[in-house]
Amino acid sequence: MRPVFKSRMFDFVLLCLIWGSTWIAIKAGIHSVPPMFFAGSRFTVAGILLLLIGTVRREPLGLTLAQLPRLLVISLLMISLCYGPLFWGMQYVNSGTAAVLELSLTPIALMCFALLLGEERWQPSKAGAIALGVMGLGLLYGPEAMSRATGDATAGQRLWGIIAIAAAAFTYGLGSVLAKPLLREHPPFQIAGATTAIGGLFLLCYSLLVEDAAWIAVYGRWGVGPWLAWGFLVLFGSLIGYTIFMRLLRDIGPSKAGSYAFVSPIVAVLLGEVWLGEEVSLLDLAAMTLMMMAAYLALRAEDSSALPAKDAMEDLPDGRPVRKPRR
Repeated sequence: MRPVFKSRMFDFVLLCLIWGSTWIAIKAGIHSVPPMFFAGSRFTVAGILLLLIGTVRREPLGLTLAQLPRLLVISLLMISLCYGPLFWGMQYVNSGTAAVLELSLTPIALMCFALLLGEERWQPSKAGAIALGVMGLGLLYGPEAMSRATGDATAGQRLWGIIAIAAAAFTYGLGSVLAKPLLREHPPFQIAGATTAIGGLFLLCYSLLVEDAAWIAVYGRWGVGPWLAWGFLVLFGSLIGYTIFMRLLRDIGPSKAGSYAFVSPIVAVLLGEVWLGEEVSLLDLAAMTLMMMAAYLALRAEDSSALPAKDAMEDLPDGRPVRKPRR
């Protein structure tokens, strides 16, 4: 394990606890508020707050004109096309199941896109982690997929919910890997603010166009529970959690940063059992054991698998690049 990863261990553990807890808040909110509106308002407010805090801290975003298209694509992938389908799908899937599905697929997506886009090199341990992740998913959701043949409308809705949640993991993975070059040059705090604000505004506009109850939700008569859930998601899920993830993404790379997603489902499932009375079967426990093994493989991947970042190189006087020694 690299020294830089050790220095981020506290961030890693905190991220697992925070993002494992957000599933309960999401479920509490979308019971009373249209899901797209709930997600869009959360990210818009969080993004604006992050940008304002960054301005007060005198950390300018400083993006060039050529970098703006990448920022827009990242915002749509990581926020709009991730959390829109995710919140919609959670109307039909319980919080523990949704957490295990989305969070177990996220590291797989991060590894695949990091390899395809040249951010990391292939390693057998990565292949093992992906294989275990796929086995866990088959163990959890094979029966769910087969239930579609029964013609049960409820089962069909749940299956589409599962598909939406799974798709969200891959859009998030692609956006995260595409964000890596920007994070090398700009403060993670400000990149987090810009992406959440842009992605949140897009979700909010889409909600007002397609969700019938969105205009009613504008008046804010949600009740105490949904407002508390919304506040938790803004403060912890976005302001703190999303910024930590961006920092980990920059410092330890997509695969290791994404391994939080093999740990957070345990938090979500346990909270779902305690707070919402959601059952945890022996099959669920067996599948989560596979996920933990996958996390172990991802975290113990050798440092040589990561490609050197641009800022890990320096030029000699004659212009030839030389790698900086490891600290």
